[in-house]
Amino acid sequence: MHTGYHALIGAAADIPTNPPKPIISFSPVVLPAPGRPVDLQLRVTVPSTGDALPIILLSHGQGRSNSLSSLEGYAPLYEFWAAHGFAVLQPTHLSSAFLGLEAPEGQELFWQERAADMVRILDHLNSVEAAVPGLRGRLDKRRVAVAGHSAGGWTAAMLLGASNTDPRDGSTWYEPETRIKAGVVLAGIGNGGADISDFGKKLVPFYGANFSNMATPALVVYGDEDVSPHLTIRGADWHADPYALAPGPKDLLTLKGAKHILGGISGWDASETLDQSPERLAVVQRMTWAYLRSQLYEGDGAWAEACKALEGLEGQGKVESKK
Repeated sequence: MHTGYHALIGAAADIPTNPPKPIISFSPVVLPAPGRPVDLQLRVTVPSTGDALPIILLSHGQGRSNSLSSLEGYAPLYEFWAAHGFAVLQPTHLSSAFLGLEAPEGQELFWQERAADMVRILDHLNSVEAAVPGLRGRLDKRRVAVAGHSAGGWTAAMLLGASNTDPRDGSTWYEPETRIKAGVVLAGIGNGGADISDFGKKLVPFYGANFSNMATPALVVYGDEDVSPHLTIRGADWHADPYALAPGPKDLLTLKGAKHILGGISGWDASETLDQSPERLAVVQRMTWAYLRSQLYEGDGAWAEACKALEGLEGQGKVESKK
C-alpha cells in the first residue's frame, strides 16, 4: 500500500507520525507595519480541515539563493508540518534578497527586526485569520512554537530567551517572547567572541550571543559535517552551542553526515543543498514535528516514539537531552 510519502525516504518512514491531510497555502498575507521599510508579508500554510491548530512561526535563513530566503522557501518543512496538523506562518524578513534592502549600521541583517517580525505576527493573529479564506477561528493561539534555520535559528533563539551584546558598544538586546512555548533551532549560530572567524566578524559585527538565559524548551538540530569557516574558527559542533550553552530543558539532534541544509530543508531539489538526501530530510521533518507536538501537548508521546524509532535507523543520527 502506498503511503503517500516519497519513495526514497527509506527507513525514515519508520519514524511514526499522524496521518497527513491535504494542505492549503496562502500567500502573501500582508500585515501593515508602520515604521518598517515595507509592510510585513507572510505565507500561511494550514491543513485543509481541523480546528484548534497549533502554530509554528518559521524564520528563513540568509542563503545566497534569490528566493528561498523568504516566504517562498522551506516548502519541505512547512508542507510537512501543515499536513500533520500545524498552522505554519512564515514571513519575509527585511534581510531577504527578495527585498533588496540595505541594513543600517548596527542592524546588520536587520537582526533585531527579524525577531520583531514574529512578535508582530503574534500581535495580529486575528488579522491573519481574517485574511486567509476558511481560517477564521481555527488557530490555537495558546500553542505557539518558533522554528528557524541558520540566521533564522538565531532569530528563534532570541525569541526563546537568548540575548545579544554587541561587542562594538556593549549594548544588550534581550526580549524573550513568552507566548512562544517551544522552539526548533536548525543549523543555528553558535557562540560569539573568540569563536567567530575574521570574515564572520565582518559579516555579523553585532554578534555577541549569550544562551545562558534561553530557558524555553527547544530542540537544536545540526549536521556533524556542517563546517562554517565564513562564520567560525570551530568545527561543526559550533552549531550545537544553542544546546550546549543553554539551560534545560533542551534536546539535541545530531545528524550523521549532514551539512548546512540538513538534507534539503530550504527547498525541493534546491541547488544550495550540498547533502541532498530525501531520507535525511524525512528524519528532520518527522523528528521536528514529533518534538513540537509533544512540547505543545502535555502527555503526548510522539517525541518519545520518534526517538525510539531513530535509535533503529543506523547511521542517521542521535538524540541527547538535558533537563
